[in-house]
Amino acid sequence: MRPAIWQPPTLRQDNAEDGDRRATWLELFYDLVFVATISQLSHYLSEHLSWAGLLGFGLFFVPIWWCWVGATFYATRFDADGVFDRLFAFVEMVIVAAMAVPVHHGLGGGDVGFALCYAAFRGLLVLQYQIAGYYNPITKGLVRHYSVGFGLSILLWLVSLLMPTPWRYALWIAGLLIDLGTPLTAGRLVVQAPPSFTHVPERVGLFTIIVLGEAVVGVVRGLGNLDWTLAAEMTAVLGLAIAFCLWWLYFDSVDGSPLRSMRAGRMGTALTWLYCHLPLTAGVAVAGVGLEHMIANGPATPPEPAELWLFCGAIALVLSSLAAIHWMTCTLGTPRFRRSLSTYRLGSALFAIALAIVGSNLPSLGVVAWATVACGIQIVFNLVKTKPVAERPQAQ
Repeated sequence: MRPAIWQPPTLRQDNAEDGDRRATWLELFYDLVFVATISQLSHYLSEHLSWAGLLGFGLFFVPIWWCWVGATFYATRFDADGVFDRLFAFVEMVIVAAMAVPVHHGLGGGDVGFALCYAAFRGLLVLQYQIAGYYNPITKGLVRHYSVGFGLSILLWLVSLLMPTPWRYALWIAGLLIDLGTPLTAGRLVVQAPPSFTHVPERVGLFTIIVLGEAVVGVVRGLGNLDWTLAAEMTAVLGLAIAFCLWWLYFDSVDGSPLRSMRAGRMGTALTWLYCHLPLTAGVAVAGVGLEHMIANGPATPPEPAELWLFCGAIALVLSSLAAIHWMTCTLGTPRFRRSLSTYRLGSALFAIALAIVGSNLPSLGVVAWATVACGIQIVFNLVKTKPVAERPQAQ
């Protein structure tokens, strides 16, 4: 069917849908521009393995992730697939693509352009909410709340352009805290216009797939300049096994049911589940960079301290995030697995930190092998800690 030229945004709610919503072709295409941006960001970190490089990665990654979250939550509420909706999506894609350009130059040369792009993206999102609020009076309270909070953040990002470093980045952080805190303070306003509780987990899972893809790309890039020896191939296979284990651990037990606590006005619980995906996805992207360096070093060469800590620290961050997500799923959802798996996840995270402390003399192959054990053992626990069907709580 041909999309309507102008179709007013209509509030979409799960109870009015014929079935569970699935990602549209436009949403999948939309994600591709974030693939390119995160790829550029990973490349930047790969070339700047230092505390400054890691700080730059974080200051770029969080806004990129938040842009994606903002667009996704708007689309789950009001997506109408009209011509103007598609044009809005295209403009947002152009802005995100433009964000990828200054990312390559890092904080020293790309911060001004990046800040302008972020402010433009968030401003466009506020405009979309204003239009939606005009046609959906029930959402006016939420739209007003979001417009004030997000608008204040945009103002701080624009003011940051006039400030020298490090005050510029202090304003970035303040703006991001306001951005992240605005939904937390929305309270009952979200109950009147909640996001889709079936569609959001799928979209969040797709973003997780994006960063897992970066880990796979890191393995391929690491092999690029190596001779194909048996040891090098083993290191690459183990690197892919880590990505596979992380995929297994997330998608085998994740449950979007913590989002449904929004219905009771428990915004903190629902958004904590969502915000745990920020360190999860950032950690997976960083782990991909670490894998690239581990493999590129050669299987018999011990990694540099920065490479070792980057890789092991990222694995620890991912496993800790998986522990938190699993605990909330077991507490509020309908899990297949026992809550004790959260403790085991944290145990493997501590093992990864210990590996960084004592593994400075290990060859890269050994470091990757032990990291694979830390992730793979969690798969074993998943297999033996499955709840009998009779013990699983019924979905609410």
